[in-house]
Amino acid sequence: MTATPALPFLARWVKRLLLALIALFLLYQFWLFGWVLWWKWVNPDTTRFMQIRLAELRVKDDKAELRKHWLGYAQISNHLKRALIASEDDSFVQHDGFDWDGIQRAMQKNKQRGKIVAGGSTITQQLAKNLLLTPAKTHWRKAEEALITVMIETLWSKQRIFEVYINVIEWGNGVFGAEAAAQYYFGISAARLSAEQAARLASMVPSPRFYDRNRHAPGLANKAAVILGRMPSAAIP
Repeated sequence: MTATPALPFLARWVKRLLLALIALFLLYQFWLFGWVLWWKWVNPDTTRFMQIRLAELRVKDDKAELRKHWLGYAQISNHLKRALIASEDDSFVQHDGFDWDGIQRAMQKNKQRGKIVAGGSTITQQLAKNLLLTPAKTHWRKAEEALITVMIETLWSKQRIFEVYINVIEWGNGVFGAEAAAQYYFGISAARLSAEQAARLASMVPSPRFYDRNRHAPGLANKAAVILGRMPSAAIP
């Protein structure tokens, strides 16, 4: 009886493995899509970033909890909305999730500096990462971020994207969302933030835990002043 040739046998198993990997990839995308669809109507109670930060906090204190409190879009100060648009994504209401001009500017800036100093991520991309991914700077994570960004922009309104973003982004060590941040730094609700307070909070977003520890860091006041000057022209959804 002739033995099965090794090469065709191996080829069949390679094909099966590839098909299995493709099936797993598609199942994972459907799982992500399901969450994005659910959050179109239901406010996220937690995010992947929150889970990571809480685990880090509980290494030192097993009773640690996050500071977070959801605040409806209409209740959040328009000053803060304008500050975040001016600081993070001034073309948010126009683009489809990707700011191609911003990405090109970031690439040029990184090339000039010889290292990554700018990312060009939009508010939607930041939200995609915060909701479902990790801080790891890998090609796989960036690809997943792009796919989730497309899902969010396709299913959600700009107002919903911005509402969820404001309520889930990190604003300090264990501090998430505008309401918790306003209470933590100023002792007031996010509904009552002044333009100056909003600009200061927006200036902290790129490095929230650093600025939590270094609230008088050189440059923070200057960044807030620049944002304050841009706020009147910021278009909000």
